[in-house]
Amino acid sequence: MLGATSMLDTFLFQFTSLFTMINPIAAVPIYIALTEAMTPKAARWVAMRASITACIALCVFALLGEVIFSFFSISVNGLRVAGGILFFVMGFEMLRGRTVPKRVDGETESDFGSDVAVTPIGIPMVAGPGAITMVILFIQESTATTNSISLFGAIIAVCALTAVVLATGRQLLAKLGRSGSKILMRLMGLIVMLIAVEFFFAGIKPYILDIARAI
Repeated sequence: MLGATSMLDTFLFQFTSLFTMINPIAAVPIYIALTEAMTPKAARWVAMRASITACIALCVFALLGEVIFSFFSISVNGLRVAGGILFFVMGFEMLRGRTVPKRVDGETESDFGSDVAVTPIGIPMVAGPGAITMVILFIQESTATTNSISLFGAIIAVCALTAVVLATGRQLLAKLGRSGSKILMRLMGLIVMLIAVEFFFAGIKPYILDIARAI
C-alpha cells in the first residue's frame, strides 16, 4: 500500500511538472493557425497526431536522449535556438494574417496535416527543449523501476490531455466567427513571437557566456 502511494505521488509530481513545462495552451495559437482551413474532423486528427508524435518523442528521449545528444554533439540550448527561430517566423506570418507553413500545389489536406502535426506542433512546440530536458533528468533520477513506469505513464497522460486542449482551442475559433478569428490570429501571432524570443535568448545565452569567459 505504501509503495502504491509513493508511486502515485511520484506520478502526480511528474505529471504536473511535465504539464506545466509543456504548457499545451501555448501550442493552441500555432495549432489554430495551421488548421484554420481544415474541416473539424481533419483538425482533430492533427491534434491527435501531434500529441502522439510528442508522446513518442518524449518516450524516446527518456530512454535514449542522453545517448542521442552525445552522439550528435548537440545540446538542448541548440534546440531552443532552432525552435525560437522557427516560432518567430511563424508568429510573424500569423501577425500578417497568413497561415504557415502553406500547402504546396498537389498536396492533400491529409498530407499537409501529417506534416504540421509532426513539425512544428508535435516537435518542438509540445515536445520542446524544456520537456525533453525534464524527461531526461527524471529518468536519470529514477532509482526504482516504479519511478520509470510512472514517468512513461505521466508522458502518455499529459500528451492525451494536450490533444483535448488543442481540439478545444479549435472549437473556440469556430465560435468567434471570421472577423473574430482574424483578430485572434494576429494576437496569437504576437504571442508566438514573444515565446520565440524567450526560446531564442534562453538558448543563446549559454553560448554568449562561454564566449565571454573565453575572452
